Amino acid sequence: MTQPTANSIPSETNFNHSKTSLNSFAPRLLDWFAENGRHDLPWQQHQTDTPNPYVVWLSEVMLQQTQVTTVLPYFARFMDTFPTVQDLAAADWDVVAEHWAGLGYYARARNLHKGAKQLAEIIDETGDFPQTLADWEAISGVGPSTAGAIMAMGLHHYGVICDGNVKRVLTRWAAIDGDITKSATTKELWALAERLTPTENSGLFAQAMMDMGATLCMRSKPACRLCPLQEDCLAHAEGRETDYPVKAKKQPKPSKFSDALLIENIDCEILWLQRPDNGIWGGLWSLPLQFVEKIDGKANSKITGKNTAKKPVTSDDKSSSLASGVRSNEKVYETEFTTAEQIINEWLIKNELVTESVSNTLLDDAPIKHSLTHFHWYLTPRKLTVDAAQTIELNEKLAAAEIDFKWLTEQTAQDSLGLPRAMIKILE
Repeated sequence: MTQPTANSIPSETNFNHSKTSLNSFAPRLLDWFAENGRHDLPWQQHQTDTPNPYVVWLSEVMLQQTQVTTVLPYFARFMDTFPTVQDLAAADWDVVAEHWAGLGYYARARNLHKGAKQLAEIIDETGDFPQTLADWEAISGVGPSTAGAIMAMGLHHYGVICDGNVKRVLTRWAAIDGDITKSATTKELWALAERLTPTENSGLFAQAMMDMGATLCMRSKPACRLCPLQEDCLAHAEGRETDYPVKAKKQPKPSKFSDALLIENIDCEILWLQRPDNGIWGGLWSLPLQFVEKIDGKANSKITGKNTAKKPVTSDDKSSSLASGVRSNEKVYETEFTTAEQIINEWLIKNELVTESVSNTLLDDAPIKHSLTHFHWYLTPRKLTVDAAQTIELNEKLAAAEIDFKWLTEQTAQDSLGLPRAMIKILE
């Protein structure tokens, strides 16, 4: 969605405040920000005459659905390694992924790397960063609010933001009771944001709005007593601050269950697989995972490691074999297993190899809960040691399928690979 144009903005009579309140909003906010706002964040550009859009773009991507305190060390590390957009564009993906690992929402990192390459090409052609809102929105992973932030803070041009913090401030101040996930409410919020954003110093205003949402107008326990907008905040007048923003009630997250296989060779190295570019943890490195089906609250494993019958697993075994379940439900197999994991699973079945618990204690063998955007993931570590001949055979199968894999010790993997936080949890 692009920012609304002036012609699409409703008249002031459609807003919930008087013209006086609307006109005084920015001055009050900027006065508060001058005295109480954050002025020492490493990506802030409002105190420089030569703003750097690269650092604003980088920080905005990192800050999507992530708190400032979490982003700070990642931002510092990125800037040390990739001080310019050209450095980021030229970097290998594995290096970028390793720098991002643990920050979550990994599609952001893929888009960041792709966007850096796009920006480097534009700079080569024009000699500068994009200078218009539309050109920034054409960069991979850049939406209307991020583009507005870059225009306002990274270029000192006019730009409007309407991210999560801003939406919370505006829905409370104007008592906007529409569901913020709906397009009609989004349009109303953008219209109000554009009406309130001053033509001059829109970058300063953008930073002030973000500070307001992050430090005063918080999700729970907003500090209304300190707020410069409290005198005409409609939600505060009604004592209903935390009723806003209005969002449809979330459905409970489903749960998935997988075994994480620590397949170790005779050199005490563990097998690591690079995840496909699309899907969960795209481009990062992971232990081989095996889906475990839950039926009526009980785990019905589709893998050899849970074959309690203590007999060779064949395609005729209908109770616990992955082979039978897979072939009767190819959709589940293809959805839950990468190609590499399918190859490994079939190889385990063929060789009648059974994974074991990583420990004899119940605590160490308990699943590790890892919550993602759309589901909770319960990962149970399982171990298996393979001999030299088995290692060679498995290597050949993976190489023949052009799978990216590595055998590394736990410490080397943590030091050199981009690992999702869930894998760090398992190793710890």
